[in-house]
Amino acid sequence: MPQFMDFHEDLKLPSEAIQQITQETKEGKVDEFGVRQIELFHSSEGKVYCLLEAPDAEAVRSHHAALGVPCGEVHEVAGVL
Repeated sequence: MPQFMDFHEDLKLPSEAIQQITQETKEGKVDEFGVRQIELFHSSEGKVYCLLEAPDAEAVRSHHAALGVPCGEVHEVAGVL
């Protein structure tokens, strides 16, 4: 399954949201668009990077829209391992 990364410039996540994302990531939850969170990197300044597994970039956009989170550019990525 392809992996995608997107960036949010100003998305201050409350600790409850981070806990929920952490739990769903550990459980391997897949949403209705076929998207699974692999990792989320965040800073206290609201900079957030999402690493997601998804069928395509449009699924990633739909995933964010369903959460009410604006989604900018989505890039297909690959790791080195």
